[in-house]
Parts: sequence; structure tokens; C-alpha cells
Amino acid sequence: MGEGLSTAAVSLASGYSVQQIRDLEALGVIPRAPRAANGYRRFSRRHVRDLRAYRELATAVGPVRARHAMREIRALPPGEAAALVSSFHIALNRERDDALAAREALRMIRAEAAADAEPAAEDSMTITELAEALGVRASTLRFWEKAGLVRPERVATRAGSARRYPLPAIREARITAALRAAGYRIPDVQQTMAAIRRLHDLDDPLRTLDAHIEAITHRTRALLRAGTGLAEIITDSANRGID
Repeated sequence: MGEGLSTAAVSLASGYSVQQIRDLEALGVIPRAPRAANGYRRFSRRHVRDLRAYRELATAVGPVRARHAMREIRALPPGEAAALVSSFHIALNRERDDALAAREALRMIRAEAAADAEPAAEDSMTITELAEALGVRASTLRFWEKAGLVRPERVATRAGSARRYPLPAIREARITAALRAAGYRIPDVQQTMAAIRRLHDLDDPLRTLDAHIEAITHRTRALLRAGTGLAEIITDSANRGID
């Protein structure tokens, strides 16, 4: 690839500002550019390629992880570098699968809510029963209650009181479990649960999940676009190791 590109030329070709290019060089996202006799940086087409690959990778996995990855890809043996890139694809696929599973769970819960008759006392569950049904710990249900995500009832017992989960609370727990499995943080789930209680339906969280799945698709496409540049970087590093 040709040598001798100015910082301004690299800026024009990559879409990054001159200062951003200097910052990314200092962070090790791109290799250090040699200096000409007059002290100016002399970039190559490889630097442009690396900046373009980084832009797409940052879209796919976030800028912090992408910065680390660009440095690691050059330092690791070719097999490990290729495995690192593959791990990003695996993680995005897993994230998409989780989001799809959460969306399906929410659709099922919505269908059940539309078909349910008036709840009866025998429809309720104990904390142990609900924890087993959801595959979580009882302490997790207690934490969700403390965070306002699930609202069980209290019933008197000989020992004092115990939690009982009627159908509305069971649905709240199932929605929370589905969203948490899809990677939603507690504040996001709190916002979703507030919307459900306010609107009495699941349309808003379903739209949120649809948007999340679309965002994952966008990130996956960015990772695919980064692939050619990353593969060339791995090959360049391997060739330098042979030289």
C-alpha cells in the first residue's frame, strides 16, 4: 500500500478528524506513523484501512472494547486473533437469540393475559414455587420485589407472614425474567414495568425489544463490514512475524 499520506488526507479518507486520528494513534488503535524529515507524520493506506475497520468494530462492540481489540489483534498469534474476532460474532448471535426469546416470552404472556379468566386464589404461587418455575433463586425474586419490579401479596401464617404471587405478580416476574435474560439492566426493566402497569398491555416493551433486535442487526452488519480489514491486519501481523 502506498506511503506518504498526510494526516489531512487520512482524515478525508477515513472520516475521522485530524485530532481524532492523533488520539487513536496514541491509543494504539492504529500503528504509530513514521515521521518525515520535516517532522510530519507519514501515514499509509494501511492506516486508513485500520481506521475504517475500527469505526465498524466500534459500532459493533462499543469503542472501548474495539480499542482493546485493535491492539490485541496485532499482538496475538493469528489463530488467537481470529478467535477474538469470532467471539464478537458469537456474542452478538447470543445477544440476538436472548432478545428473540424474550420477545417470544412477552408475546406468550400477552396472549395469556388476553385469554385469562378472573384470577382465583388457587392461581397464586409461593415464592419457592415461582422461583422453581422461572429457574431463579428466591433471593432474586426478593431483589426484584425490592426494586419494584414484582409486587407479591403478603398473607398471614403461623410464623408471621409469607409472600404469595397472584397471576398479575406472576406475569410481572415472567416479564422481568424475560427482559433480564435479554440483557436489560434493572433501570430499563423498571421503566418497562412502569409502562406496562400504566398502559395495561405489553405493546411498549415489545416495541422496545423489536428496536433492540434491529440494533443488534445493525451492529452485526457493522462487524461483517469490519471483517475484511481485520483479516488483513491479522495477515499483516502474521507476515511480520515470519519476516
